[in-house]
Amino acid sequence: MAETVNIQSMRERVAKACRVLGKLQLTTSMRGHISARLPESDTLLIRARGPGEAGVRFTSAEDVITIDLDGNKLDGRDDQEPPMEFFIHTWLYRTRPEIHAVLHAHPSTVVLFTICNKPLEPLFGAYDPSCLRLLSQGISTYPRSVLISNNDLGREFAEAANHGQACLMRGHGITTCGSSVEETTLTAIKLNELADINYRANLLGNAEPIPPDELASFTPSKTGTDPYDAPLWRYYCRLLGEDS
Repeated sequence: MAETVNIQSMRERVAKACRVLGKLQLTTSMRGHISARLPESDTLLIRARGPGEAGVRFTSAEDVITIDLDGNKLDGRDDQEPPMEFFIHTWLYRTRPEIHAVLHAHPSTVVLFTICNKPLEPLFGAYDPSCLRLLSQGISTYPRSVLISNNDLGREFAEAANHGQACLMRGHGITTCGSSVEETTLTAIKLNELADINYRANLLGNAEPIPPDELASFTPSKTGTDPYDAPLWRYYCRLLGEDS
C-alpha cells in the first residue's frame, strides 16, 4: 500500500508541475510533457497524450501514466498514450542515472534565440542570481529541428544535452532535467527568464553582458541546489491557488 500511495503522490507532483508550466505560459495547449523516474526502477511517470487530454495547463494526476524505458504503456486509460517524443525522457534516464525528472516544452521566446543562433548572455547580476548561475553552469544546444521520435534521435539528443541541466533545441523548444520534478521545472522557468530579459534588452539595443569579475561572484551552489528553490516553488504553486 505504501508503494501505491508514493506513486500517486509522484503523479500529483508531475501534474502540478505541468499546471505551473501552463500557468506561466512556458508552453501552450498540448505542447509539452514532464516525467519522473520511479525510484530504483526502469519505469517512469509521464504526462500522457491522447484525445481525452485537456492541455498542459489542466493536467491532473489521472493524465500521468507509467511507461518503461522502451515507451511501453504500463497503465492508463485506453485514450491515453505516451507522447511521441518520450525518447527525450527515456534516453536521458538511460544515460544519466543521477537525474530523476525531465521536462520538455516550447517557450516561444527561447525558441526565437535558437532560430536566430543568438546566445543567451549574462546581462544581469543581482536582479536574479539563480538565473545567472544556470547560465554559468552551461546551456547546451541540440542543432536540429526534428521531432525526437525514435531511438537513434533520442541517443543523439542525449549526447548533445551532455551533462547540463538545460538544453536548447533549435526551432523546437527546450529540455531540462534534474534531481526532482520541482527543480527541473524551476530550471525551465529560469531559462525562460534569461531569454525574456535578453530579448527585451536586445530590442532596446546596446545590451552589455556584466563584467567577468562580477559574473564570477555568482558561482553555482556547492550542494548543487539553490537554497531559494523551495520558497520559489511554493510561490508558483500559490499562483495556481494550490499548496506546495
